[in-house]
Amino acid sequence: MKKEFIPKTDSIQKLAHFWDTHDLTDFEGELEEVKSSVFEKNIVLRIHLQRDEAESVMKIAESKRISYDDLIRQWVIERTKKISGNAS
Repeated sequence: MKKEFIPKTDSIQKLAHFWDTHDLTDFEGELEEVKSSVFEKNIVLRIHLQRDEAESVMKIAESKRISYDDLIRQWVIERTKKISGNAS
């Protein structure tokens, strides 16, 4: 019988399917302990805006058909790239 190996992929869907159809105990020899975090954690920041500022942001976001938090994130990314000289 051919020995199977744990797939080397970043696809969560492929890995989920693999582990849905396989038993972890069949691969104990391939497992290794990971000491550091595997997944990046996002940092959530809170910002305080005056009512009129917030309403303006929401109106602009609505006109672009995106959420206001996505709009603010785009602005922060654009500005930090410009300031750091990494504008694309």
